[in-house]
Amino acid sequence: MPKSAHVERSICPIAVTLDILGDKWTLLVVRDLLLGASRYNDFLEAPENIRTNILADRLKRLEEHGLIHKSAYQARPVRHEYKLTEKGLALRPMIRQIVKWGNEFYPQTYTPPKKGPAKRPSRKTLHGINSQR
Repeated sequence: MPKSAHVERSICPIAVTLDILGDKWTLLVVRDLLLGASRYNDFLEAPENIRTNILADRLKRLEEHGLIHKSAYQARPVRHEYKLTEKGLALRPMIRQIVKWGNEFYPQTYTPPKKGPAKRPSRKTLHGINSQR
């Protein structure tokens, strides 16, 4: 277990959770996993343009904390798929609430479809939203 997994800074559950999930990128990686991304390039296609070094770090951190499981799908070169564990899947209700809050208080943000599978907004969709501001 990584050093940051220990409750060192605070016993407050909010502080502990923020130590794991509270940066600019981690919840976006979790979002993409919830929406079906599983391979490294899937994450790089996200409209937020995460850098490869940051993505590698966040995937490693999520794995260290038991939120994702990594498995090889190709031997040469070795390439991995990432899947949420039960612990990672338990973040789904929290992600839904964040989306609901964002849509309520920032109505110009992307609203997922009410019916059908949710999917992350494309770069084109986000460009349309940003140009309307």
